[in-house]
Amino acid sequence: MSAPSPEAIHARLAAALNAGDRDAFVDLYEPDATLVVPPEGLRACGRDAIRIAVEPTFALEPVADMAVVGKLEGDGLALTHGRWRLVGAAGDERVELSGRGTIVSRRQPDGGWRIVLDDPLTPVSGAG
Repeated sequence: MSAPSPEAIHARLAAALNAGDRDAFVDLYEPDATLVVPPEGLRACGRDAIRIAVEPTFALEPVADMAVVGKLEGDGLALTHGRWRLVGAAGDERVELSGRGTIVSRRQPDGGWRIVLDDPLTPVSGAG
């Protein structure tokens, strides 16, 4: 299911992670989308590869929080910037990941939005 707006994609990704629903997560991506997968930064291209690549993340049974901090939209494309935090467990070990991300999404023929490019490891520019 697509999202009703570019901003809603972030909330739907978090909801899918929190529910352990990998199908709902992957369905937010276009068929040929690319995802940079934390924490290593490996690239997964296409829904099948994304489904496999996020399996370790879903195995953590994470609690995720995402917030949109900026958006640029035009001509059926949107660039959103967000902050995210994920807490889960690998056995007895607590796992905590966080970062800033950038998503490029596209309006679909039905009016909904899906992800084209997703980089949750967007570098933060340094001063000085």
